Amino acid sequence: MTAIRTVEMHTGGEPVRIVVSGAPEVTGADILAKRRDARDRLDHVRRLLMFEPRGHADMYGAWLVRPSLPGADLAVLFMHNEGYSTMCGHAVIALGRYAVDRGLVAASEPVTVVRIECPCGLVEASVAVKDGRAGAVSFESVPSFLAARDLSVTVPGLGEVVVDVAYGGAFYALVSDARLGLDIRQSPLRAIVDAGEAVAQAVAATGVAVHPEDADLSFIYGTIVTDGGDGKAAPSRNICIFAGRQVDRSPTGSGVTARMAAMVARGEAGLSEMRSFESLTGALFTGAAIRAGAMAGRATVSVRVAGEAHYCGEAVFEHEPGDAIGAGFHIG
Repeated sequence: MTAIRTVEMHTGGEPVRIVVSGAPEVTGADILAKRRDARDRLDHVRRLLMFEPRGHADMYGAWLVRPSLPGADLAVLFMHNEGYSTMCGHAVIALGRYAVDRGLVAASEPVTVVRIECPCGLVEASVAVKDGRAGAVSFESVPSFLAARDLSVTVPGLGEVVVDVAYGGAFYALVSDARLGLDIRQSPLRAIVDAGEAVAQAVAATGVAVHPEDADLSFIYGTIVTDGGDGKAAPSRNICIFAGRQVDRSPTGSGVTARMAAMVARGEAGLSEMRSFESLTGALFTGAAIRAGAMAGRATVSVRVAGEAHYCGEAVFEHEPGDAIGAGFHIG
């Protein structure tokens, strides 16, 4: 039996299962090649750790691999019940703290910078450090942008729905609960999930999610259902439905990035304006667009997102020979 060791964390209630040893080596010239290798050759590891009986339908993991970018302190593949994310803010927040606490980078007070190579690019996390221990973490996103404004799509069971599509390391459909005929604080979660998944599928069919630099990033990752607020006077609640009906317990770091990119593009927020976002657990992330830029002629912003992660424990997982069910199963 091969033992895979993990450190268990959560960010705002969203799990982060960090694979620290025992998994086979992922190969590839760059991080996207490693992502393809994990998907095509080593997907049994994801199924073992994300699926039941060791995981569950909403489990999330971070598989540490060898960095390929100069200056990267660590590199990571993000994984979940459906496959491999291109970006994950809640995991970056957890990994920033983990890297400092476990000595992957030398701690420096009051802030230690951790450079994390993600499939979407190099993400720089700033970790608050006091008495040698890591605390709150913020990170600067990759260049992010509004891909489609007021896009009308036909959604089965809902009719015509108007959404924005924005990129924050992954592409999201952004839609208020009112446009779905729902109330994010009162409607059953199942109804919100059903609507969010239907919207994601309808938007994906339009082909609007096109990254100007890499086709591997060109897909709709999920839907962010919001309360319609802007996070200025009070936190704006949102629920992220991604990866085939998975529900993020955190405010979603890449989703906050996408929301800020959309708000700046729509003139609803300016550079350096801090906004606050709340998840269904009550966890809070803050976000602010800190710099404008351009990518292939498209206006972009870099967004700083901040939150907190906490430890849950450590685990050793094994797969007994002959246990077909124990290789991982997913119901639903």
